[in-house]
Amino acid sequence: MSFFGKLKSKLFKSSSKLEEGLDAIVQEGGSEDAPEPAAPEPAAPAPEPAAPPAPAPADVPPPPTETPEPPVETPPAAPEEAPSKAPEEAPAPQDPAPVPRPAPAQTPAPGPDATPPADPIPAPPAEIPAAPPLEMPAPLDPTPVAPPQETPTGARPGLLGRLFGREAPSAPVVRRVLDDDMLESLEELLIASDMGVDTALRVSANIAEGRFGKRVSTQEIKAALASEVARIMEPVAKPLPLYAKTPQVVLVVGVNGSGKTTTIGKLASQFRAAGKSVVIAAGDTFRAAAVEQLQVWGERAGVPVLTAPEGSDPASLAFDAMTKAQAEGADLLMIDTAGRLQNRQDLMEELAKIVRVIRKKDPDAPHNTLLVLDATTGQNALTQVEIFRQVADVSGLVMTKLDGTAKGGVLVALADKFGLPIHAIGVGEQIDDLAPFDPEEFAAALTGLDQG
Repeated sequence: MSFFGKLKSKLFKSSSKLEEGLDAIVQEGGSEDAPEPAAPEPAAPAPEPAAPPAPAPADVPPPPTETPEPPVETPPAAPEEAPSKAPEEAPAPQDPAPVPRPAPAQTPAPGPDATPPADPIPAPPAEIPAAPPLEMPAPLDPTPVAPPQETPTGARPGLLGRLFGREAPSAPVVRRVLDDDMLESLEELLIASDMGVDTALRVSANIAEGRFGKRVSTQEIKAALASEVARIMEPVAKPLPLYAKTPQVVLVVGVNGSGKTTTIGKLASQFRAAGKSVVIAAGDTFRAAAVEQLQVWGERAGVPVLTAPEGSDPASLAFDAMTKAQAEGADLLMIDTAGRLQNRQDLMEELAKIVRVIRKKDPDAPHNTLLVLDATTGQNALTQVEIFRQVADVSGLVMTKLDGTAKGGVLVALADKFGLPIHAIGVGEQIDDLAPFDPEEFAAALTGLDQG
């Protein structure tokens, strides 16, 4: 997935024409779907007003409930003093002195004469304002106290549900009916991305199958397109085959500037890291810079590079390189060739000569002929494959510079038309920027589809 992240960030970095085009097609004739209503949340019970005198129970101790018993015997003394005796019992809990005195409890026994000695009684009436606490039995009732404890818990699901539990209403999704006009726009977009006319028509038809006349979103179109691209690319996603016979000769061909030299250096380094012994032959004897570049890669990977004087016959160098690779028991011999245009018959004949000379040493050589293609060439890559296959019997492809184009669809056209194995793709100059081709990762990066 690390390479997929790099591929997605670099592939079509300049402008993702295909992804932007898909968005534009759906937006053009589409309309928004109303967001799905959020599930109704049960209404939280209205919080009951908490009684402010909640601390009152602490101010009114339980003794007042026991004190009313003594006043029941005192009323016969004077009916008018009944209200005053009611408060008499209220101050008793406030004064610690009256509670411990047993005398008042024994005095009623002597008779009516006991009433006059009740001189201390006038003092409590002065504290009659303390009566209001007696008129508030509600705080003493446990039932009002319970609701304050339940209301916060009852309100909690409603509040937290609104803050965390409830999903935000989904954003409106733009959908468009997949009709003839939309299909035509899709075909034009795929052709513009260098997917080719035949491939674009076939892919569009497969996408429309089962969806024609239905409303589709951009994400659904991207997923369908990515699935079709992956289906086409799956059969050609094959690594470079390795054979038991040594040395295995790998001939690398391509037009000028396609990235042959860099690709050879990266492959040699990776094979070397895998424990294979590799020899490189700098067959581009007409360009000194190519030889120097290969030597730098050889030093970096610990791989010997065989060279020849500038202007020498590249076929002769290839023959000598095979002889040395056989003597040293090398596993792979990678032969670089000079870049040549497919329309230059003389240069193509020179490449055919290299193949003939190699086969004098080993009739089965070259065992692999890799055609390195520049993704920025677009549909011209199809012509290159046709010509190079006739001259050098191309066995596999390597696509480079996918980070510098918005038209990676040409790789889909190549796979659909020729069915040649795609061994690797490159998205940069670093050694890890060349990796085995993965059809699903490529399809997701091409269409802008997020891969989970």
